[in-house]
Amino acid sequence: MSTTTPSTTPGTTPETRKPPTEKPVFSVEGLWKVFGPKAHRVPADPDLTALDPAALRERTGCTAAVRDVSFDVRKGEVFVVMGLSGSGKSTLVRCLTRLIEPTAGTIAIDGEDVRAMDKTRLRELRRHRAAMVFQHFGLLPHRTVLDNVAYGLEIQGIGKAERRERAAAVVAKVGLEGMEHRRPGQLSGGQRQRVGLARALAVDPEVLLFDEPFSALDPLIRRDMQEEVVRLHREEGRTMVFITHDLSEALKLGDRIALMRDGRVVQLGTPEEIVGSPADDYVREFVRDVPREQVLTVRTAMRAASADEAGNGPALAPDATVSEAIEAVARSGAPARVMEGGRCLGVVDHERLLGVVAGTEQREEVA
Repeated sequence: MSTTTPSTTPGTTPETRKPPTEKPVFSVEGLWKVFGPKAHRVPADPDLTALDPAALRERTGCTAAVRDVSFDVRKGEVFVVMGLSGSGKSTLVRCLTRLIEPTAGTIAIDGEDVRAMDKTRLRELRRHRAAMVFQHFGLLPHRTVLDNVAYGLEIQGIGKAERRERAAAVVAKVGLEGMEHRRPGQLSGGQRQRVGLARALAVDPEVLLFDEPFSALDPLIRRDMQEEVVRLHREEGRTMVFITHDLSEALKLGDRIALMRDGRVVQLGTPEEIVGSPADDYVREFVRDVPREQVLTVRTAMRAASADEAGNGPALAPDATVSEAIEAVARSGAPARVMEGGRCLGVVDHERLLGVVAGTEQREEVA
């Protein structure tokens, strides 16, 4: 998982901040989207920005769907934006490519100002660089699977033979080989969503934007599609921005998670930071029922090793989960060593591991 970038976003954990190794794919700073009369005045007026959503609507007739949001998306990461209905997450992802026009703030892709793009450049962004996968598939019912997948390539002006060849390769990649000549009406919901994913992949975009793509699917199909995203990311390393209201989905897919409430990001961090160090009572309540042992790593429970412990006992990697450590300690009956590069960083024992599960752990700084 990625570490947290330097940011002024609430809820980031200072000790985990590290400088990015390369320029971010997307960089968002002070982003606002306000709906309503004279919306542009809201971000510029401190008296209005300080109002809660209900008071802002009463005073101005405006709704601030996105309120002063800042974050970077780094190359190759899965950046998840999570929140309940009305939190602003879908509006936010649409602002990234100006499917919805922002009211204020800056958005850059590879350092290029998205808000300054003319129509031609914006069209190129949407067709070539950032492809969207929606909850509602948007497939053309009269076209076959292959032709639906090739549609974006057709819009780009690519010849029929090449686009069908490229589309066929992507169809196979998402597990639909043998269904190329079926029409959308002959497919299940999960299969139609795979077609939508393949259509986005076919144009070989730099970044994939997912707007709650699996929320309408049955639980088993939804899990299969989550596994598909994990597999594709593992194989391709493509940058992804994933919108969801489902915490378990966010924890499963995200390298980092931005948790939104009322248009603001209330915490941004790794899944371990979100679950292990909630920024406020809202986040704490959100993650209350998460199985901590499946998310938190052994670093959370680690203590200094004695001379004898450093040379004996089972070995675990620093990113091993607490659940894995509990099994190792139970099998051996001894503390497990946390090893990195042949060096013992510390140990975890039964007592400290159970403290993590119960949420009563006392973290110890280990040199």
